[in-house]
Amino acid sequence: MNVTEITLLTAPSCRLCDDAKVVLDRLALDFDLAIESVSIDTTRGQALMIEHQVVFPPGVLIDGTPFSYGRLSERRLRRVLESQHA
Repeated sequence: MNVTEITLLTAPSCRLCDDAKVVLDRLALDFDLAIESVSIDTTRGQALMIEHQVVFPPGVLIDGTPFSYGRLSERRLRRVLESQHA
């Protein structure tokens, strides 16, 4: 089974970031995910935001490719993960 790398770009006191973490934790029960949380307050976080044109957090990268920013859609992410793990 393939491990999918998920990078979550977060900000302090970000409710949508907290919600995204809950969604990712739930999806990790069904898929082999390596989840890394990176604060946009860090140099690396800022660089990832710019490189991937993430307008505001939370930003989600799948295997280094931009997936979304803002409210994370569990349904949409689940569909993408199912297609990758089929």
